[in-house]
Amino acid sequence: MLLTRILSSLILAPLALAAVWFGSWALVALAALCGVLMAWEWTRLTMGRFGAGGVVLALMAAVVAVLGLLLPAAAPWPILAAALAAPLMQRVDGRSPLWLAAGALYLALPILALVWVRGQGRETVFWLLSVVWATDIGAYAAGRVIGGPKLMPRVSPKKTWAGLAGGIVSAAVVGWGAAAFTGMAWPALTAISGVLAVVSQAGDLAESGVKRYFGVKDSSGIIPGHGGVLDRLDGLLAAAPVVAVLCWAFRGGLAQWG
Repeated sequence: MLLTRILSSLILAPLALAAVWFGSWALVALAALCGVLMAWEWTRLTMGRFGAGGVVLALMAAVVAVLGLLLPAAAPWPILAAALAAPLMQRVDGRSPLWLAAGALYLALPILALVWVRGQGRETVFWLLSVVWATDIGAYAAGRVIGGPKLMPRVSPKKTWAGLAGGIVSAAVVGWGAAAFTGMAWPALTAISGVLAVVSQAGDLAESGVKRYFGVKDSSGIIPGHGGVLDRLDGLLAAAPVVAVLCWAFRGGLAQWG
């Protein structure tokens, strides 16, 4: 399983990095594709099957990706429309349609954030991806080597406090390196990266909680060794909006933070 995960990552990571490097429509296309796949997974996970509500979420995800590049200020309208329409379009006995409304926000905000942040400079997105990936790797390594008390056993039985600490340290190292590269004051970016690691892990736990609530192990099996797109991007879904807020607060990307 570990070898399969590594091989999948070696194929997918360069595609993501290339899309970020070129930006513009390359990133929009990747974000839209991921959004459509996540809408399919979310609807199957929360409603038991993909239906009309999932189609609404998928269309919304694609539209929001385009608006993130062309007109970000208009993006709240299709998000609101999807949050209202999707629950009306698909109802399943024993499943609350409000999960579809929640899915509109859960999927759209990170897509919008990621595309918009790329417009503030590619280095910001590279740093964001590096922090999230370092968090996952550090948490996995520390959890396997150190073990110890479980973080939230009822939500994610394999996650440990040592893993969380390993993820924070790994992300902080990435922040230190990014500060050296950009000329920022290293204490600030190192601290921000460490906090972002906690946010990323919270996103991972949140998605795990939803899966456990519905009695599902993976959101799908579309990515060998990783499960689904939601399983692979859960940390990024939580971290991207936070970075977007930071860019808005500092009036620009990473280069303007220091």
